Amino acid sequence: MLTTTPALSSTASQLTSPNQFSIKFSFTFRESNNRIAVPKSSTTQRSKLSAGFPVLRVSASSQSAPASAEVSKVGVVPSEMKAWVYGEYGGVDVLKFDNKVAVPELLEDQVLVKVVAAALNPVDFKRRQGKFKNTDSPLPTVPGYDVAGVVVKVGSKVKDFKEGDEVYGDIHEKALEGPKQSGSLAEYTAVEERLLALKPKNLDFAQAASLPLAIETAYEGLEKTGFSAGKSLLVLNGAGGVGSLVIQLAKHVFGASRIAATSSTGKLELLKSLGADLAIDYTKENFEELPEKFDVVYDAIGQCDKAVKVVKEGGSVVALTGAVTPPGFRFVVTSNGAVLKKLNPYLESGKVKPVIDPKGPFPFSKLVEAFSYLETNRAAGKVVIHPIE
Repeated sequence: MLTTTPALSSTASQLTSPNQFSIKFSFTFRESNNRIAVPKSSTTQRSKLSAGFPVLRVSASSQSAPASAEVSKVGVVPSEMKAWVYGEYGGVDVLKFDNKVAVPELLEDQVLVKVVAAALNPVDFKRRQGKFKNTDSPLPTVPGYDVAGVVVKVGSKVKDFKEGDEVYGDIHEKALEGPKQSGSLAEYTAVEERLLALKPKNLDFAQAASLPLAIETAYEGLEKTGFSAGKSLLVLNGAGGVGSLVIQLAKHVFGASRIAATSSTGKLELLKSLGADLAIDYTKENFEELPEKFDVVYDAIGQCDKAVKVVKEGGSVVALTGAVTPPGFRFVVTSNGAVLKKLNPYLESGKVKPVIDPKGPFPFSKLVEAFSYLETNRAAGKVVIHPIE
């Protein structure tokens, strides 16, 4: 149930969310003239972002990154926290900073995570824009899917985690169907233990936060196509958050015989460094005119109508977005901590690496700028928010 503080001149409707937590909001929505106290460093103006970018940060550290380096030991969990919230659907201007949001109540199968880092995904802004409001949880919403942090409290039926564990995951089991009202873009978030895994020992929190939704989407999407050793693959938008991981997983986990991928001119070297045998500049070449055909095409950009032209007979085209043309099929990830656990050895060995856009990580106060940048569709790898404080 959602409540507002008594001091407000108008109140939000009392709504029951699927996971029954309560948030206390200290701001009113657009119909109110109340001002919102946002720190000076948290400007809501869009920054001027350049189209170019420096060398990408592709990283997998060989050293352990303990929680103590970034998170002070939490003794008592506070009743309120800082969070970004929106009470109506729309552009980045609906995002409001609030330092009086109630910490989510914990269900018996959940853990409470002190958020150290989070990451943004296209689904985050599509949700905020109301693209799937018919299946969304009730407003107001604390956004955010990806999380990396430290367990500070466990529910009565939790078996696999304890206080102090460093974890990461996608906190929403179904991305488009009733995602939680209280997401990861806050100081604390409540998550079912089945959606989490222990953070890879060699990755810091920012690196770990960049992975969950994207790597699960990459892995599960390849599985759905029946991809296996010896098969060939074309990845559309190979430099994106999902595409950069599809290339790596196809090569190191599934044993692809040949990988081609598309990107803009400045990202071709990144594709090769990730394991692509053929890097295609979509600004100069039409991939659908290639004489070569592929067993699987992974469409992470929304060009299924073209993708089906380069798939072998009997092959598969998995489409994450846009219209679907047969034999292509739509795929939406289901969050599953077991997938992360399965992939942790590949991450800890350095075979699969996080790819973080070089403009980040963005500090928590710069969330609006981070969203604005993500929505230019120029990001390479993931846009990460760190530290959360």
